[in-house]
Amino acid sequence: MTTQRGTTTHQGTTTPQGTTTPRGTALLLLIGGLVGTLASGVLTYDRIRTLENPLFTPGCNINVVLSCGDVMTTWQGNLLGFPNMLLGIAGFAALAGLGAALVAGALLPRWLWRGLWSGIAAGFAFTVWLISQCLYVIGALCPWCMVVWAVMIPLFWYVTLHLAPAGSRLRAVPHWLVPLAAYGVVAALILTRFGAQLL
Repeated sequence: MTTQRGTTTHQGTTTPQGTTTPRGTALLLLIGGLVGTLASGVLTYDRIRTLENPLFTPGCNINVVLSCGDVMTTWQGNLLGFPNMLLGIAGFAALAGLGAALVAGALLPRWLWRGLWSGIAAGFAFTVWLISQCLYVIGALCPWCMVVWAVMIPLFWYVTLHLAPAGSRLRAVPHWLVPLAAYGVVAALILTRFGAQLL
């Protein structure tokens, strides 16, 4: 990687503002967006079926702990007055579209990256809140929601890292360390809360 004043060059796409989009970040947006859209789509389908037929059992109702049905019917699962997964479909589909464009070589202006980060940061904060609600209020885990959690963690970190200035302390941290630590914290919280019921 070669760094010049105002410009960083390596494998990726150089934007007019001199920032770059590493191919890994572009692929993360594409794949993360697709996975998130899939998870949100499955949850939407299951939610529609439960509204049509109260006796319908979603396929991700595995036991008393791993139960999408127990999560999606709560007020937390419909925070804005409609199912959260509808937001997921729109948001993740947009991410997948941007990721596909970046992989194809598109140039995104920095203002768009900042808007993208703001949306991902809001989604990440919402995810952290939902994790706390599932663990300590609802008392159940939604497997497809956990897929979304797993996607949001690296999305937030790597987009943040992408926008960090060249001299930022964030860039001194091994790029894999923060997502791995976050996964470890979430796993530890789940095992502490539900370990006896899951094992």
